[in-house]
Amino acid sequence: MKDIWRLPAQELAGLIKSKKVSAREAAVSALARLDAVNPAINAVVDHRPDDVLAQAAEVDAAIARGEDVGVLAGVPVTIKANIDQAGYANTNGLKLQRDTIARDNSPVVDNLRKAGAVILGRTNCPAFSYRWFTTNLVHGNTKNPRDPSITPGGSSGGAGAAVAAGIGHIAHGTDIAGSIRYPAYVNGVHGLRTTTGRVAAFNAALPERTIGPQIAAVSGPLARTIGDLRISLEAMSMPDARDPWWVPAPLEGPPRPKRVALCVNPEGLDPVAEVRAALVDAAKRLERAGWKVEEVTSLPPLKEAAENQTKLWLGDNYEGQLAAAEREGDLGALACLRGNKSKVFPFDALTLSKILTRRATLVRDWSLFLEKYPVLLMPVCGELPFPDELDTKDDASFARVWRAQLPQIAIPFMGLPGLTVSTGLVGRVPVGVHLVAGRYREDLLLLAGEAIEAGGVPPSPIDPYLG
Repeated sequence: MKDIWRLPAQELAGLIKSKKVSAREAAVSALARLDAVNPAINAVVDHRPDDVLAQAAEVDAAIARGEDVGVLAGVPVTIKANIDQAGYANTNGLKLQRDTIARDNSPVVDNLRKAGAVILGRTNCPAFSYRWFTTNLVHGNTKNPRDPSITPGGSSGGAGAAVAAGIGHIAHGTDIAGSIRYPAYVNGVHGLRTTTGRVAAFNAALPERTIGPQIAAVSGPLARTIGDLRISLEAMSMPDARDPWWVPAPLEGPPRPKRVALCVNPEGLDPVAEVRAALVDAAKRLERAGWKVEEVTSLPPLKEAAENQTKLWLGDNYEGQLAAAEREGDLGALACLRGNKSKVFPFDALTLSKILTRRATLVRDWSLFLEKYPVLLMPVCGELPFPDELDTKDDASFARVWRAQLPQIAIPFMGLPGLTVSTGLVGRVPVGVHLVAGRYREDLLLLAGEAIEAGGVPPSPIDPYLG
C-alpha cells in the first residue's frame, strides 16, 4: 500500500489487525517519511531504525499468534524528549542532560507499547520545556512545516511539527502551560491536554518533581484527527502504580446536555479578528451539530489562575532553576526566568500555602461553571501563531507573548482538560479554537471537537514549506 504514513491511526490499526498491512510495512513507511522530511524541520532528534523495526516485528508476531495487540496495533508514534524511554537520553532539550539515559520507560511509554504502538522517535522541545518556541543548544531549532517563519510551538514543538508533516500518526506531548495545545494550534493539528491524574507520569531518571508540576503537568496526544486523539487517550490512560496522582476515572462520563459557553474575549484578552472569527465559526459548527451555544462575557478567575500557575511552575525553587539555566546558557530559558522574576520571586512557604489554599476555591468555581456549561469554547491564544523566537526579541515582545497565552496558562492550575481543534488557515498560518470541560470529561471535549472538525480542518499531513 502506498503512503501508509498518510493514514489516520484508527484506520491503520484496523488494517494491521486484519493483516491487510503489516506493522513492519507501516514502520518502513514511517521511517522513509522521517528520512524524507525531518532534515527540513528537525522535529525528531533521536531515532533508531533497527529498534523501530524490532518493535514492529513484535506486533506482527503477536498478531500471527492471534493475540489482541491493542487499540494502536502497529501504529508509529513519537515521544517527546522530556520523558523516559529505556536506553534513550531524557534531555528535556538540555546539554546538561544529554547523558541522562533512562533505564526504564515512563508509564506513558509503557502504556503506548502495551496498546501496540511502535515508538518511531523522540521529538524536540525547548530547554527545560519552558517556552512556546522550540530551540535548544543540544538538538537545535525545530521548524514549523507550514511556514518556517512562525513558531512550531512549544514545549511540544517537535511533536506538533512531526505529526503535521506525517512523521508518525500520533505524537506524545506534555502540557503545563499550553505545551500540547499551542503546538497543535500553530501546526494546524489537534492536541489534547488531559486532566491531572488521567495519564500516569514518572521519570525515574530525574529527581522527583516539585508540587506545581505534580498537580499541573500532564501527558497527552497530538494527532491529525479527533478520532486518533480518542484512541490515543485510551492507550495512554491505562493504570500504573508508579504515579500516586493517577485516578481510575472512566473514559466516558454520564450524559450531559450539549451546552457550550462561548467566551470570545476572556478577561480582556482582546483577541485579533482572525481568532474571533474562528470562534464564531466553531460556534456555528457546534450549533449545526445540535449543540446549544450561549455567549458569555465573564468566566471564573482566569488571570488569577494564570498568575498562580506561573508562580507554582517557575517560582518554586526559582533560584535553582535560574542557576541551572545559567549553566546551560540557553537564551530562551533565561529570558523565561528573568522575564518572570518579578511575578514569581521571592517564593516561600507562606506563598505556597496561599496559592494552594486559593487553588481549592478556583477549582470549585470552575467546577460549578462547568456544571452549568459542560463545555467552554474560548481562544487558544489571543493572536495568530507568533513569529519564531519572538519571546527573545525584546522585553515588549516577551510580555506580548505571555499576555496572549492567558487561556493556556490558566487552565492547568485547576487541573482541567483542554482541547485545541484546528479549524482553518489564514494564508499559510493555522488558526483554531480551545475547548475546556470539567475534570475527567475529555469525552465531552472529543465529542464537541468532532462536531467542529466536521466543518473542515487544514489539510494534513503536509510536505514542509520550503519557499
